[in-house]
Amino acid sequence: MVVLIDTNVIIDFFLKREPYSESAAEILLKCADKELVGYLAFHSIPNIWYILRKVPERKRRGWLKDICSVLFVTGASHEEVLRAIDNEEFSDFEDCLQDRCAKSKGAQYIITRNVKDFDGSEIPAVSPQEFLDMIKG
Repeated sequence: MVVLIDTNVIIDFFLKREPYSESAAEILLKCADKELVGYLAFHSIPNIWYILRKVPERKRRGWLKDICSVLFVTGASHEEVLRAIDNEEFSDFEDCLQDRCAKSKGAQYIITRNVKDFDGSEIPAVSPQEFLDMIKG
């Protein structure tokens, strides 16, 4: 199964934010174990870098290297970006780009804590716990 992991799930994992870090870790472990093919949108990397700006630079670089060894980085084509620009279904343009990146890789799901922000998404968005519950049974 192919999934795109939203920025907030990765931040939950890095910062061990409760009550979300356990499900984020479980999903990333499934990606590391090749049970899932996990993707990270290219534009999430500078977002993560910025959000974690209070973390020492060396540690941030290590975290980014680690996450890029577990998840594949993907982008969207020029045409998909233009579709995102024209898409007025999304209230958050960055989430629309996440959807376009997920589509470009044939992802079945976008795993995010902001499911409501993906109402206009072509790829279904599910929370980390919802996703884990689905694949368990």
